[in-house]
Amino acid sequence: METIIILVFVLGYLAITLEHNLKIDKLIPALGMMALLWAIIALTHMDVFEVNAELKELEATHIDDILLHHLGKTAEILVFLLGAMTIVEIIDYFDGFATIKGYIKTRSKRKLLWVFSILAFILSAIIDNLTATIVLITILQKVLNDRNLRLWFAGIIVIAANAGGAWSPIGDVTTTMLWIQHKVTAAVLIEHVLLPSIFCMIIPTLIASRLKIFQGKIDGDFTEDIKKSKYGTVMLYLGLGGIIFVPIFKTITHLPPYVGMMLSLAVVATFAEIYSNKKFALSGVSEDSGDFQGHHSPVHHSLSRIELPSILFFLGILMAVAALESLGMLFHFAEKMDAAMPMLGTESHGEKVSDIVVLILGVGSAIIDNVPLVAASMGMFSVGMDDPVWHFIAYSAGTGGSMLIIGSAAGVVAMGMEKIDFFWYLKKIAWLALAGFLGGAVIFVIMRNFILNV
Repeated sequence: METIIILVFVLGYLAITLEHNLKIDKLIPALGMMALLWAIIALTHMDVFEVNAELKELEATHIDDILLHHLGKTAEILVFLLGAMTIVEIIDYFDGFATIKGYIKTRSKRKLLWVFSILAFILSAIIDNLTATIVLITILQKVLNDRNLRLWFAGIIVIAANAGGAWSPIGDVTTTMLWIQHKVTAAVLIEHVLLPSIFCMIIPTLIASRLKIFQGKIDGDFTEDIKKSKYGTVMLYLGLGGIIFVPIFKTITHLPPYVGMMLSLAVVATFAEIYSNKKFALSGVSEDSGDFQGHHSPVHHSLSRIELPSILFFLGILMAVAALESLGMLFHFAEKMDAAMPMLGTESHGEKVSDIVVLILGVGSAIIDNVPLVAASMGMFSVGMDDPVWHFIAYSAGTGGSMLIIGSAAGVVAMGMEKIDFFWYLKKIAWLALAGFLGGAVIFVIMRNFILNV
């Protein structure tokens, strides 16, 4: 029966990977795979277990209990993401991201490359790498008319955005998962992963800045302002501040992150409603008209623009991986893989995980979605909170996806917005991403072994 379970998972995973070829949204195989796996477990009365991280063993439990346990953990992540997505959409409702264009003053291609790279790195740590990529490529399209040059810029933005998301607990779905599931704490994650991520961004940008494509100046004047709301700048800083407040709230109250995100959303939404009334009253819309709030509420508008297919995909894939975890498959697979790999990691909490295993996860995230890979790793390794293994996984899974255009959400959205060819990216950008990935990994290992001494 375990063979059937693995076959269903592999086929579902294959369908997710080939979504563009099959022309089927990846949420469909993800949800179908999840339902089938749990149905097989229930119908065949297979034993289910919960991993005891302290004893490093499996404890038998009832299927209803384990299902509710995994659903609760998954719901924490999904509710958190819903709040963050809504805040970002509220900022966009007020054209808040247009404010960022004001920082771009130079016409030098090399300087502009560094501006976009640094902006992508910083923004992705706050509003997540996917949203940062969308915002910056939108601005890029208003700044550059040369499409070939835009493709190069877009490639570097993807690398920088993924690097920026890796060190922040709110910068990437995978790091958010590790944070919410109590594998890492925000402060220690930043301490271990920030510097490697900076090198992962700097190395490709530095190499690219020496290439011929980034020499000279950009033709034309692009310093004109983008039309925006008078409240755009206020909402930008308010929204970003609200998201940054979440880790602080968790540290103070020790409540799950989604509680802090809901509080931030409530505050941002309150100001949005106030400014929305002023905004539409000034433009001549009567506040006394019948469905004013129903038609013009920024909160309703923002909620309608949330990527619900992505939320359902995360639900399907996380619960599908949870099925494998509950059967003990991931736990045993991790033991066998570690036994077969050279032990280049450090001893911690009585368990040793090979650095090569973690690097393989990073390379694998360029081929396969990094969300299920990290979800699987959480069931594979039983090391404690803030163990360097989790920090290395956060770095590898977050930045490794840059090596292929389909390897990360940021890459996929850039591919769609600029119609980037898979093989063009593989030829022009992949080697830069690999250089950054390996450079950051070396910095991580040096810090772990010789500086942080963990």
